[in-house]
Amino acid sequence: MDMLTLCTEISAAITDAIEPIIGTPESGRELYTGADGTPTKKIDEIAENAALDVLKSDGRKILLISEECGEKVIFGGLSGQDIQKSDVDFTVVLDPLDGTFNVVAGIPFYSVSIAIGGADLADISLGFVANLHSGDFYHAEAGKGAYCDKRRINVSKVSKLQKLSVTAYAYRTDSTKVIDLGRIVRRIRVLGCSSLELCYVASGVLDAFVDFRRYLRITDIAAGKLIIEESGGKVTDTAGMPLDGKLSIASRVSMLASNGHVHRQLLDIVANDS
Repeated sequence: MDMLTLCTEISAAITDAIEPIIGTPESGRELYTGADGTPTKKIDEIAENAALDVLKSDGRKILLISEECGEKVIFGGLSGQDIQKSDVDFTVVLDPLDGTFNVVAGIPFYSVSIAIGGADLADISLGFVANLHSGDFYHAEAGKGAYCDKRRINVSKVSKLQKLSVTAYAYRTDSTKVIDLGRIVRRIRVLGCSSLELCYVASGVLDAFVDFRRYLRITDIAAGKLIIEESGGKVTDTAGMPLDGKLSIASRVSMLASNGHVHRQLLDIVANDS
């Protein structure tokens, strides 16, 4: 099975698994605190279990890094301590359900995000994000461009700050940063699913994505980062430094992703406040 096929099978399995529970009170029931430190809801667990079933049937030795279960090695029916991390064939960075609040609340904007590669964020070779409501999927392979379904996508060509459409996140304590940004750009949208919002930047629907919170997890951005870069965009932290480092559920980052034409200008605004 090639990697893109593996991703589409995971996406299809999650779609089928969560469909019966979407829109029900049970979907938002909190079960426990996941490996990422946030509450795992019933629909999150269902989505991750569906992905695990596909990965277990793959037949290769996989290191999984996922929001709910954390890090685990998967090989057929074996997992955990049965095999060593050093023996794995590849790493899968998974957010089985990005936009949990949206799906529980009935907002049709949520996704699965999958990145495949080695041990480092710079080693990601395939990024895949599927809109689980519409069925559209975005994907990119390193050096081969980015696509929505089978259509090649590219970032926008907007180069003036006053014409930018941006998605921006901040905590209440630093919400003035978003206000300052809003005084300059044309519009700000907050859609509640960062992996899909990154794909919107990659496809030119949005011009930039900013997250000031230093809270984004690797599972949130590993796939979207590659998709943006392969579509001609640029990704750094909000200080302008490259995003790299070991793939870990514990990693937290701030992020600026843009069409590249406005990256330096946006950094001049956001870096001073970071």
